[in-house]
Order: sequence, then structure tokens, then C-alpha cells
Amino acid sequence: MPDEAPVALWRAFVPRWSFAPLSGEGAARFGGRWNPVGAPTIYAARELSTAWAEYNQGFVQHPALIVRLELSGATLADLTDHHVLAENGTDATIHDCEWRQIMDVDGEPPTYALRKRLLDQGIDGVVYPSFMSKGGTCVALWRWNGPKGPRLEIIDPEGRLPKSQASWI
Repeated sequence: MPDEAPVALWRAFVPRWSFAPLSGEGAARFGGRWNPVGAPTIYAARELSTAWAEYNQGFVQHPALIVRLELSGATLADLTDHHVLAENGTDATIHDCEWRQIMDVDGEPPTYALRKRLLDQGIDGVVYPSFMSKGGTCVALWRWNGPKGPRLEIIDPEGRLPKSQASWI
């Protein structure tokens, strides 16, 4: 069942793409834990500190743009709940899969198979534990802002985000 009240999320991303914070194209270009190459996906966190930790992946502190998002009408599978994991034929070990390594040898990570099953059930995305911020949670969103389904909005009350890439030329 979709969430009734909007869910606050945080997203940290490369500043050059500040004009398109809801595209999901970076994830589509390179693939991610919850999306194969070619599948746009929005990765965000429920906590600001988690968004920052996930963006930097424990490495050098890169410049980032951080935005607050509001998600409404989404049906998310909460994969932090062991009951939800069991209902979907998996357990918490799915969070530890070496998805990049599996992709590098032309395999399909178990997260991709679960993604497909969940999409077939009408699920819009998943909530999962942060790998980089103990106790933090993240969201991978596969569907947003289409004619039907969940709405994802940027909170930018003063209109400070650029509307085109012109600011970077």
C-alpha cells in the first residue's frame, strides 16, 4: 500500500547535475546495487548524514549537492524488515552481496532478481540498510513522476537550483 504522508528523503549527488536532480540517469549509466545498467533509479537516504556517507562511500570527501526530497504515493518494500525479506524469498544476506564484483564477471546480482520480482508486484522501490552509515536507511526508487504512481519532488522554496546545464559552461 502506498505511503499516505510524504516521506522526507535526502539525496547527495555531483553538483554538475544540479539542474536534473530527479533524472536517475547516473545510476542508469553505471548500474547500482538495486538497478542494472540502463534502468534509471533514484538513490536517496532517509537521513541527511546517511546521504553524505553513501555519496562519499568512505573515500575522499568529494564536493556534493544535497537536496531534500518529498516522496508521496510510493509503494516501497521495507527490506530492513526480516519478515518482508522472507516473504520475498530472501534474507538479510542480500544486503551484503558484492554486486559490483558480480556485475564485473557478467553475472546478475541477487538484488537485480529481487528488483524484477518486486517491480512485477507493482512495488516502486525498496528501503534498505545503509552500507556506509550504520543504522541509516536508504531508498532506491524505480518509478517516479510518471502519469500514474509515486511523486518525487525537490524542496527548493527559493528556486535556487539551476534549470539548465548553462551554469556549468
